Amino acid sequence: MPCTTILVGKKASYNGSTIISRNDDNPTGSFAIKKYVYVDPAKQPRLYRSKIGGLSIKLPDNPLPYTCFPTVGDPKHGVWAASGINASDVSMTATETITTNPRVLGADPLLRGRKAKKGDPLYGGIGEEDIVLLVLPYVDSAKEGALRLGALLEEYGTYESNGIAFSDADSVWWLETIGGHNWIARRVKDDEVVVMPNQFGLDAFDLSDAYGAKENNLCSASLKTLIAEGHLNLSLDGSFNPRLAFGSHSDSDHVYNTPRAWFMGRYLCPRRYKWDGPAADFTPESDDIPWSFVPERKVTVEDVKYLQSSHYQGTPYDPYDKNRANPLKNVYRSIGVNRTSLLSIAEIRGGMDKARRSLMWFSFASNVYNAVVPLYFAKGIPAYFGETSAKIDANRFYWANRLIGALSDPHFVAMSNPIERYQSEMAASLRAVLSATDAKKAVSEADLAAANGKIAAIAKKATDALLGEALYLSSMKMRNGFARSDN
Repeated sequence: MPCTTILVGKKASYNGSTIISRNDDNPTGSFAIKKYVYVDPAKQPRLYRSKIGGLSIKLPDNPLPYTCFPTVGDPKHGVWAASGINASDVSMTATETITTNPRVLGADPLLRGRKAKKGDPLYGGIGEEDIVLLVLPYVDSAKEGALRLGALLEEYGTYESNGIAFSDADSVWWLETIGGHNWIARRVKDDEVVVMPNQFGLDAFDLSDAYGAKENNLCSASLKTLIAEGHLNLSLDGSFNPRLAFGSHSDSDHVYNTPRAWFMGRYLCPRRYKWDGPAADFTPESDDIPWSFVPERKVTVEDVKYLQSSHYQGTPYDPYDKNRANPLKNVYRSIGVNRTSLLSIAEIRGGMDKARRSLMWFSFASNVYNAVVPLYFAKGIPAYFGETSAKIDANRFYWANRLIGALSDPHFVAMSNPIERYQSEMAASLRAVLSATDAKKAVSEADLAAANGKIAAIAKKATDALLGEALYLSSMKMRNGFARSDN
């Protein structure tokens, strides 16, 4: 899927938490309907059947409870669980579709799923459809998540190039697939923030650590052989840059991918680097924008939401620029687009007791027009978030968000103030619920479910009001309006 990922190490975040976030964007011309669910171990399959790969995979008998965001609709298309948190306070988000190059795919071809016939060496593979369900219920740390997924990739292969994030209270790990069966993973430095558009990201990797102590770097057993036999190392000085070896630098990257990394880096480090003008260190089309930055200040959930919603505001590339003659607006793919189905922001708070450690912040539909809500890890997922169906229903958060975006977009300037007010007031009100719940000496599962219920009630009331404003404004601005009234 065309997505954007942001990863925040615990020393870079505002409260010592780890944060991993992804926009789940759909292909042009489609959008997935999403809901948030709690999966009881009894409902986790013991034999998983992949729809795209055509595989039957036996799963362990001891799954953990976990949450995820499955796609609503015909189950024949698969689960597409997207993101989630498990009972061990491990989160993952899968996947960020990434790019590669013909040298990699020639040396280690992608599988073809069920498009190939059984017996063909390219038959099968796992991918975005499967990964959360195959990994998240069975790991107790972020590193274990990378290792389990890596083992599955080596055994079953993949039919697509993906990046996957894992987090726990202490660490964040990032894994990228290499061809059909190989992979690399690296721990994000605690004081850094990673910015990832749909492009191979890692720009540094320690092969000696990956084949030795495995402290901060992991990889497939055959990666060294792949690099050597495929002549993939393009560094002139003998060092190893995985982005040069495994990534892409196409003209389309300069329109679709690198501008997003540029905008995020510009926000995180506005003074350390020069981002604009003829003497800029990095431009929207630079191939060497760093994968990670030490931010110039600590990063909040609200910062992550802002970046995931952004449309190059404050630059000439904003598609909402009021100057109709501006030739630069809309030339680059925005981060916040119409095709977003889900934004997830998993915050694992190491300083909290286990019962309250994990928060999943999320929103649905276009992020320009929505607000994120936080839920504690608990069985009690309110119906407003968890009982979405394919039927359009403004009493469900997903559909209300989708309607607000569609109604507001043609009237961006007029709706900007109501949207901004909604986002700000929601953030304050929902954080007040968190503060009150966090301040209790101890909490039960019922307490957390009750807090989630309060959050749902606040979100529904505010979202209903905003939907009413958007409907009224768009109705008043219909093109068949006429000034003279017959009343």
